Amino acid sequence: MDKRKVVFFDGYCKLCNGTINVLMKIDRKKSLYYAPLSGLTAKEFGVLNMLPKDDLSVVYYNGEGKFYFRSDAAIEIMKDSILLGKVLVCLKLIPRSLRDFIYRLIGKNRYRLFGRKESCRIPSEEEKERFLS
Repeated sequence: MDKRKVVFFDGYCKLCNGTINVLMKIDRKKSLYYAPLSGLTAKEFGVLNMLPKDDLSVVYYNGEGKFYFRSDAAIEIMKDSILLGKVLVCLKLIPRSLRDFIYRLIGKNRYRLFGRKESCRIPSEEEKERFLS
């Protein structure tokens, strides 16, 4: 079992890439790793088999054999990377159906609202140790 905490993301999405930039800054423990959904690591983990093709979303693997999707992934990522992130678990009091509705609404419109990159994100030299292919 892979013990790394991995955030799988859409490497072409500007919103997703911006989110990764923020996570890299706030994850002071450097406990998170990042992998594009279109990469080899996502294939090795079988991530694409877990999601409908029209619902590519952020997926979070917590290093203990558990995967989180959509709003649950966002909450768990915050819990594991932000100093007061454990407080944000209270967001789970909001019904998942409502959280995921909002998440999907943003997800379906993310390219229109935030833009799309022509190629998948390429990490800088200082980021390379935290990015998986």
